[in-house]
Amino acid sequence: MPRLKPLLRAARDLAYRVAYRGTSRWCPVCEHTLRRFAPRPMVGSRRRTGVMCPHCGAYERHREVWLFFERKTDLFTRRNTQVLHVAPERCFERRFRTRIGRGYLTADLNDASADVRMDITNIQYPDQTFDVIYCSHVLEHVPDDRAALREFHRVLKRDGWAVILVPITVAETLEDPTITSPKERKRLYGLRDHVRRYGRDFVGRLTEAGFNVQVFDASDIADRSEITRMGLTPGTGDIFLCRK
Repeated sequence: MPRLKPLLRAARDLAYRVAYRGTSRWCPVCEHTLRRFAPRPMVGSRRRTGVMCPHCGAYERHREVWLFFERKTDLFTRRNTQVLHVAPERCFERRFRTRIGRGYLTADLNDASADVRMDITNIQYPDQTFDVIYCSHVLEHVPDDRAALREFHRVLKRDGWAVILVPITVAETLEDPTITSPKERKRLYGLRDHVRRYGRDFVGRLTEAGFNVQVFDASDIADRSEITRMGLTPGTGDIFLCRK
């Protein structure tokens, strides 16, 4: 059965591409046009429509942060850059390796396909190792997220920067470390393996770790027509740019 999974995935992807063929939408990650974006596979009890690129699998937050990298940073033009990508997304990894080169490093605590196994609350690299750190939708799974943020700050070079994304779903961060039941975590935080819901006060955690923070939204990166064509969602996918 494991051998069939890649074939089934390829067949599904081909069916998606045929079904969504068109030109009214565009994915900046893989640069394909399409008729509309596909539904996102079921997550918890939610199924969202019109969010996933059927060609590369990018969701709206991936398309938004890709545009951010291209339009607001030097990630793809800077040479000899040491980049740490935590929990690499499938839609990004191959493209990052091609455009960034030998300095690109993927890390994950559980995924054996990553370049290194890493606990981001205790990173095994010296101070000021990386020029860029990218971490998206990981910290809501990490019990001691403050320790992870301090580690990001420690291993980032003085002139480096980090882009961090978390789902902002409440006004003020909601967490209780005594709650360990997956069922209760799902009820309170949305998914069984989430340990908190982040609010707008997330910026405070970043500054507490030593970062200077700028917050970007889709409307800071793309105009109204691009937002529609790329399926972005202004006001919900904040990008936190962190510098020392």
